[in-house]
Amino acid sequence: MKQFEKSIQQHYQIILDSIADGVFTVNLDLFVTSFNRAAEKITGISRKEAIGRQCLEVLRANVCETGCLLRQTIETERPIVNVPVYILRSDKKRIPISVTTALLKDSNGRDIGGVETFRDLTVVNKLRKALLKQHSFEDIVSKNEKMLQLFSTLPQIAESSSTVMIVGASGTGKELFARAIHNNSLQRKGPFVTINCGALPDTLCESELFGYKAGAFTDAKKDKPGRFALAQNGTIFLDEIGDVSQAVQARLLRVLEEKVYEPLGSTKTVRTNARVITATHRNLEELVRAGTFREDLYFRINVIKMLLPKLSERKGDIPLLVDHFIERFNHLTGKNIMGLSQKAIAALMLYDWPGNVRELENAIEHAFVLCQSDLVRLQDLPDRLIPESDSILVPTGLTLMEIEKRTIEQALQRNQWKKMVTARELGIDKNTLRRKINRLGIDVPKPLRQGRSLHRKKESLV
Repeated sequence: MKQFEKSIQQHYQIILDSIADGVFTVNLDLFVTSFNRAAEKITGISRKEAIGRQCLEVLRANVCETGCLLRQTIETERPIVNVPVYILRSDKKRIPISVTTALLKDSNGRDIGGVETFRDLTVVNKLRKALLKQHSFEDIVSKNEKMLQLFSTLPQIAESSSTVMIVGASGTGKELFARAIHNNSLQRKGPFVTINCGALPDTLCESELFGYKAGAFTDAKKDKPGRFALAQNGTIFLDEIGDVSQAVQARLLRVLEEKVYEPLGSTKTVRTNARVITATHRNLEELVRAGTFREDLYFRINVIKMLLPKLSERKGDIPLLVDHFIERFNHLTGKNIMGLSQKAIAALMLYDWPGNVRELENAIEHAFVLCQSDLVRLQDLPDRLIPESDSILVPTGLTLMEIEKRTIEQALQRNQWKKMVTARELGIDKNTLRRKINRLGIDVPKPLRQGRSLHRKKESLV
C-alpha cells in the first residue's frame, strides 16, 4: 500500500514537473508541501530547500506579509486569478509574476491547503513594451484606426512646410501632435515655441506674438522679441487660435501670406521663416459663418487639417495609455507599479472622460500618489471615477474570455445595442464585433431582433 501511494506521489510530481508554470502547494498553516521544476527555475530555490518552509520564506513576494493571496483563498474559499506581483529570487533579483490560487480539498471534501500557480512576466513585459512602441509615434500612443491613420500621414506632413491646423477637444493631445510634426521636420534643429492665444487679452496677445520696441507703451522700457522672433528657423504653435480677436487675425494673415510683420512701436518690417501650426477646440466653420473669424485666415491656416478623436471614441486605447503613463510615472517617481487591478481598469473603461487623455494622465498620477502596493486599486483612483456601486465592475476571478464578454456587453448596453457605434468605441471593426458576439454567446435582446427583422421584411415588400 505504501509502495502504491509512493508511486502515485511520484506520478503526480512528474505531471507537475511537465507544467511550464511554477506550481506549489501548502497546508493550512502555509507550509510548502510540493514544489515543481518550473517553480525552482523561476525562484532559483530548489525543491529540497522549499518543502517544509513557509511560502513567504520561499516566494518572498511583495504581498506575502501584508496580503498573502493563498491565505485569502484558504480563508474565503475563493480562487484568485492572474494577480500581478513581484517576487525576490534567490539571487536577489526582483521579477514580475502573475499569481493564481485555488483551494485544496481531500477526497472527503475537507480543506487541506492551497495551490498556487505563477508565471514569469519578464518576457511578457518586454513584449508589452515592444507593442507599446509599435503603436506609438513620438509620445503619442494608440491602436485606434483613426489615430493610426494620422500616424501614417505624420511623416509626410512633417517633411512639408505647409501650415497645419489641429482640431480636437481639450486634452486630446494637440500639442503632442504639434511637437511630433516639429521633431520630424526640416526645422527640427530649430526652436519649438508655443503660445496659448486663448489665455491672453488682445493687446498682450499681439505684443507676445510680434514683440515690441522700447517706448511702444508706458512700461516698454526696452525691446522685447515676440514669439515669431523666438521661433525663427523653427516652429511656432498657436494654440486656441479660434479665440483671437479680429485685429490679431488680420496681422496673422499678413504673416502667413507675406512672411513679414512689424513689432509694436516699430516701422521696420521683420521677416520670419517660422513654420506655423495652429490648434483649436472650436468649430471655425461656424465662427466664419457667424462673422467672428476671418474667412481668408481660415482658408490660409486650413491647408492641412488633422482631426483628433476624443478618448470616449477610442476607449480601446485606455489599457495602452495606462501602460504608457505607468511606465512614465515609474521612471519619474522611482516606484515599480506593475499595473491596475481588474476593478480599477474596469472603472476607467466605464468612465466617459470629458477631459480626454489629459484627464486620464492626471488620474494615473493621482493613483501613483496614493498607491502603497505594486498594483493600483480602485480606491487609489480619483473619487469621480469610482462608481456608486462596484457591482457593475469586473469582479476578480473571471477568465479573460469572461472579462471580454462583460466589457462588450456593457459597451453594447451603453450604445443601445448599436453595433457600429459600439465597434467604434471599442476600436474594432464591425465584423470583428459581430464575430465576438457569436463566439462569446452574447444575447442581443429579442425586441431588437424582431424589430430589425420586421424592418427588413417591410423593406423587401417595398
